[in-house]
Amino acid sequence: MSRPRILIVGAGFAGFRTARTLSRLTRGRAHITLLNPTDYFLYLPLLPQVAAGILEPRRVTVSLSDSLPDVRLVLGEADRIDLDDRTLHYTGPEGEGGTLAYDRLVLAAGSVNKLLPIPGVAEHAHGFRGLPEALYLRDHVTRQVELAASADDARTCAARCTFVVVGAGYTGTEVAAHGQMFTDAQVRKHPLRRGMRPRWMLLDVAPRVLPEMDGKLSATADRVLRQRGVDVRMGTSVKEATHDGVLLTDGEFVESRTLVWCVGVRPDPLVESLGLPMEKGRLLVDPHLRVPGRPELFACGDVAAVPDLSNPGSYTPMTAQHAWRHGKVAAENVAASLGLGGARTPYRHRDLGFVVDLGGAKAAANPLGVALSGVPAGAVTRGYHLAAMPGNRVRVAADWLLDAVLPRQAVQLGLVRSWSVPLDTSSPEVARVPGGPGRGQDTSARSGPGAALAADTGDGGTGAGGPGPARPDDEPAKGRPGSGATQVRPGSGAAQPRSEWETAKGRPATGRPGSGSAELRSEAETAKGRPAAGPRGELSRNQAGGEPARNQPRGEPGKNQAGGVPARNEPGGVSARNEPGGEPAKNQPGGEPAKNQPGGEPAKNQPGGEPAKNQPGGEPAKNQPGGEPAKNQPAPGPPPPGRPSAGHPAPGPVKRTDVTEDSAKGDS
Repeated sequence: MSRPRILIVGAGFAGFRTARTLSRLTRGRAHITLLNPTDYFLYLPLLPQVAAGILEPRRVTVSLSDSLPDVRLVLGEADRIDLDDRTLHYTGPEGEGGTLAYDRLVLAAGSVNKLLPIPGVAEHAHGFRGLPEALYLRDHVTRQVELAASADDARTCAARCTFVVVGAGYTGTEVAAHGQMFTDAQVRKHPLRRGMRPRWMLLDVAPRVLPEMDGKLSATADRVLRQRGVDVRMGTSVKEATHDGVLLTDGEFVESRTLVWCVGVRPDPLVESLGLPMEKGRLLVDPHLRVPGRPELFACGDVAAVPDLSNPGSYTPMTAQHAWRHGKVAAENVAASLGLGGARTPYRHRDLGFVVDLGGAKAAANPLGVALSGVPAGAVTRGYHLAAMPGNRVRVAADWLLDAVLPRQAVQLGLVRSWSVPLDTSSPEVARVPGGPGRGQDTSARSGPGAALAADTGDGGTGAGGPGPARPDDEPAKGRPGSGATQVRPGSGAAQPRSEWETAKGRPATGRPGSGSAELRSEAETAKGRPAAGPRGELSRNQAGGEPARNQPRGEPGKNQAGGVPARNEPGGVSARNEPGGEPAKNQPGGEPAKNQPGGEPAKNQPGGEPAKNQPGGEPAKNQPGGEPAKNQPAPGPPPPGRPSAGHPAPGPVKRTDVTEDSAKGDS
């Protein structure tokens, strides 16, 4: 008898615990497959400490392969689910497609950033749901403080040192608290001019900080934030976002280069495509976490609207604590439905309290309903995180100890650019890359270290949002910025655009030696001369044995091929004036010689012709040897050793290939 196939989508709190519990319950009696875009489980509550430089990124990640040895890991993002055929179609990290069949499907895809219809937010704000976003914010904040320290204008300095956080919930409160401490530490080592101090603003339309939590927790967090210098503004939000700042709902315009969006989360859009009953974007399930009418389909975590049996008529909130518990119950019920476990159990929970880390020794916590603040709350908060983490406990504790006795390293690595972490994305855990799966080639995006430097320093761009996709069928506009990669000639004052498709082929853009810019070649031009792959059984025109293409032997030769109508710059046809074999240029041998070339009409300052005015017996030339066609050319003579002869013109400048064009750009 074949083993049943269990497919789990997502490795967040719910999906990770579902896989781990199922592996223990089934004991090899079922095939368990876990589909996730990354190979790690991310412990989200400690992400603000990564952005503040307290923890290294790998400390908050747990390897799925190491922690789930009996579970098959498939890297990819779910695209479509066929409920009738019981198959799931996904896209891998390198763009390859795949299909997974299942007998039981557990949807635990998690959540993404919540968007609001506010002008400019999608273009200028960044979320805080994944590791790439935390790494970007850490680099961005460090760079803004460094740029502010070197700014001559007090207004520019103040704008760069103003950081706006929207959303005073769990994540936004911790980001603002840790951010203020992080920037204050930087300024102590490198003071700003005119005695300025970094300014963090926390905005929310709610009447108080942490509105979804206990009132005592809210009061404690509000007091700590204000004592630390955070500008807390309740009942206020963003009306419009621009590159230079944000317009608040109270009419004030705050000049800033940083907008962190922590308004909330929404379920992954995958569940919307199923066409099943929903509740505020979440998939409706019964208390056993099974979708009604679909006995093979389960859902848990942020994508599931789970009835709250302790509060009839409501659903459990979208928190990590509930998602972790959902995973255990979902695994037990999936195993029971396959006859591999005990009886089904409904989801019930008891509130154990919440903890909020405010940085340093400050925290707010209410374990088992007991309100704590200060050092006791900080000890409880860190103890809870160490107990809840499924791995890396020793490393996290070591980083906390080192942070207490050593100064933080405030450096920007430039690993994540601003366009790599757009706010409007269905995969905040994966940084966007040019040419990634499911999108076109991002030719307008500048790659290399610090691609967003121009946007962040006010030289152009928004510093947010992804680059527009390129169209392979269109020729990039010549000389237009953003049309492709750039080619830098030694000694030139500016980089000239290159087509992305030429860059991908590894060939330099065409250019004339000595010209001030490189000429762009279209895809159609670069494709000439390359055999096209034809279907089997029918030869294409440029394949051997078929009707030869015009640029192939035995067919109608192309204009740039021998035996046909040669191009003007090819030997044997209508040659260009500066090429041998055709109509030679006046300064080339074999044609109408220039006046300063032997064999033709001698120049006025050459023997055998009409003497120039500055020579005995003639009219001198205008300070130049040679005739008019070659006024700035020296008189010809035999080529020196090693120089090509006239029949073999010297090659043009060779472009270096060991250094990419984008390596000279700044950090993002």
